Amino acid sequence: MNRMKRLLKKSALILAVVCCAEAGAAQSPNIILIMADDMGYECIGANGGTSYSTPNIDQLSVQGMRFEQCHANPACTPSRVQIMTGRYNVYNYTRFAQLKRGERTFAHLLKAAGYATCIVGKWQLGQTHDAPRHFGFDQSLLWQHTRSNFSNETQTDTRYENPQLERNGTEEDYHNGEFGPDLLVDYIGQFIKENKDSPFLVYYPMLLPHSPFVPNPDSSDWNPKSSGAKRGSMDTDYFDDMVHYTDKMLGRVVAQVEAAGLSEQTYIIFTADNGSLGNTVSQIAGHGVRGGKGQTTNAGTHVPLIVKGPEIAGGTVNTGLIDFSDFLPTFCEIAGITPDPKAGFNGRSFFSQLKGELGAPRKLSYCWYAIPKFMERKYPNISDISWVRSTRFKLYRNGDFYDLSADLLETTPLKEDLSDNELTKLREVMAKLIKEHDAARIK
Repeated sequence: MNRMKRLLKKSALILAVVCCAEAGAAQSPNIILIMADDMGYECIGANGGTSYSTPNIDQLSVQGMRFEQCHANPACTPSRVQIMTGRYNVYNYTRFAQLKRGERTFAHLLKAAGYATCIVGKWQLGQTHDAPRHFGFDQSLLWQHTRSNFSNETQTDTRYENPQLERNGTEEDYHNGEFGPDLLVDYIGQFIKENKDSPFLVYYPMLLPHSPFVPNPDSSDWNPKSSGAKRGSMDTDYFDDMVHYTDKMLGRVVAQVEAAGLSEQTYIIFTADNGSLGNTVSQIAGHGVRGGKGQTTNAGTHVPLIVKGPEIAGGTVNTGLIDFSDFLPTFCEIAGITPDPKAGFNGRSFFSQLKGELGAPRKLSYCWYAIPKFMERKYPNISDISWVRSTRFKLYRNGDFYDLSADLLETTPLKEDLSDNELTKLREVMAKLIKEHDAARIK
């Protein structure tokens, strides 16, 4: 009898080990989304950019998939609202620096599926104390949460040198030569260590390389005693340093994942929220691109997208169209979640494409854009504008139609050619899509 008990106990132990192993093997992949701030497609070496050195981002493309046609909204908050909610701005964007309290985010959905969730970086989505947790994030270390981006005392920027941050809603001020981006990535590393045995989501909307353009700890004139840059510090001589540090921070996150032994079960996604600032000019494919942040042309919306993760063949290039509403359904599919079809998501998952399958790639992308109030003087004609685009053609609500392969700056609208049946049909489909989505705003 004792021998039988020992055998049963031993069998139960073996079964428990097997079950745990199977459960571990079936664990959902981790997801890390890194979003640079004001960094257009042209800034990345892997995309053909030659103005800056981006070795870590380039290496990510060697190990993963690089997308040539990812488009964000032209400004910060609109892109942040769309990528988090999977919905076009016409349905849920109310004003700059605000996310409506009733919105569901990818953090909500992943948290409900058992993910530990963390957001680190730039918030800019509402100043209520509980906002990050309300929108699904267990942990947070943020800049521009409940406080302004400028110090009340000195009117200097508070994100970089000796920054003012908020850890889970509690204010933290630094005075010993700390650099904001380093503190954020340190926090990510600690979160990964603490949650490596369960699936996790890290959303890292970077501070970099957004202005003010300042020296960083790798710059020859770095000043650890600086209280921050004055308003309007836009010296483009430092933009190179900012891009360098953006790349460095991504490299550190990749290294943290590797150190935790999680490379084979983690998706790392790198993108940006909109084009570069307008006073920057970057070289790509033999020509200069002036940053187009705030504008509706390619220079304002065309952003990098590189994804490394399980089942992704390294060094692959995807030429299909991606917009920011597509991230939420892609994350859901990675996590094995089926979103409620009544939730009103506009995105289309590109998970199949990551695995090398054809999937169901989108052919057209819609965008409604309401320019922030503080940018209206500079761009007076785009306070309420919408368009639909393919990888080549683009139609605005007012009827302007462009062939982007021949007119990337959108200088001369195409004249309607009724003899070209295919182009006429495409234009009609685009116009119908604009009308359908615009109706949500008009009413």
